[in-house]
Amino acid sequence: MSNDALRFAILAVFQIPTALSLLVLAFRRVLHFVFFRTSSLSTPHIDKLIANHRREALHAFLLFCLALVLGVISIGIGPVYIDPLTVLNVVLQHVTDAAPGPDFSWAFDSIVWTSRAPRIVMAFAVGATLAVCGTAIQSMVRNPLADPFVLGISSGASTGAAFAITVLGTTASSALTLSGFAFVGALFAMMLVLVIGGRSGGNDPLRLIMVGIAIGYALNAATGFLIFASDSPEASRSVMFWMMGSLANTHWEMALASILVAIATIFLLGIAARHLDAMASGDDTALAIGIKPERVRLYVMIIVSLSVGVMVAGSGIIGFVGLVSPHIGRMLIGSRHRILIPASAGIGVVFLVIADIGARTLFPPQELAIGVVTGVTGAPFLIFLLSRMRRRFSATS
Repeated sequence: MSNDALRFAILAVFQIPTALSLLVLAFRRVLHFVFFRTSSLSTPHIDKLIANHRREALHAFLLFCLALVLGVISIGIGPVYIDPLTVLNVVLQHVTDAAPGPDFSWAFDSIVWTSRAPRIVMAFAVGATLAVCGTAIQSMVRNPLADPFVLGISSGASTGAAFAITVLGTTASSALTLSGFAFVGALFAMMLVLVIGGRSGGNDPLRLIMVGIAIGYALNAATGFLIFASDSPEASRSVMFWMMGSLANTHWEMALASILVAIATIFLLGIAARHLDAMASGDDTALAIGIKPERVRLYVMIIVSLSVGVMVAGSGIIGFVGLVSPHIGRMLIGSRHRILIPASAGIGVVFLVIADIGARTLFPPQELAIGVVTGVTGAPFLIFLLSRMRRRFSATS
């Protein structure tokens, strides 16, 4: 990729969220105008509703700003510490093609732009994508414990990538082929969970989780068999990468492709925000307002499987981001998916950037797999949710 094309892609990535925010703001203004003209609610009720919406939007914007600040700080953290101002200068110089200043350092430029910046951009893409996919899945199946990792979707994507590497001899540089096989594996896993779990999974939250865990174990066993049967030690090591999860070998092409997929995922799931609100209340509620649940499930399944497949192809299996982020988002923002989806994306980015900092700094000079860090953090959170649901079901009984 040429420097001009790279600069244009980076500028586009940073301008797209701003343009989308302006479009969403204009759309909300139109809705508020129609609401004022047609609603029979009292003025204090309307004012309170608008104030709540503005507070939710402010929280989502602050999460986005926090993610950007943490990203800049994270680029500077490592064996060679680089202060945030130097990081910003290096990034702005590459984006704007400005002339190097008198204090310019080629060593800092190589560390920031070539080594650390792509992995942080990849962390943004993976964290945001897994978070919004987890939000959509939890609403679609009406299960607060659902996420791409717990339901075995990430394991299915990993098995698809492992098949491409060990059987077809695909290399890690063939990102498109790996993403395609990872997408097929993720879609296959999600269909198995929904078919075996059945619709009763919405009434029994633990059943769908148990089915997902069982399918995840089965797919992990299939991946292990592919590693065992492979005659290539290099292919086996590549598959182990997908099993552990890492951002260490990220390059700019994969990072920019992933961030564009993340933006598209947020946009496409944001379009279905009203449908997800209805699905969270049950199929009967969705049918009552003219929404067909089966079509919504198919739409969400395709988007989630494709997005998770791309992210697993680039970073391997990184668990619990899609489980933790939506719950924190609901506590801070509320349950309206129009705001919850971008807010969950910001929380997922913050979570994964912090996990990446921990992976790089906990055991220097060795780098810990980021999937291990998210697993250590997310597993207690899953146990907490299970215990809380058990107390709730006991009280109901």
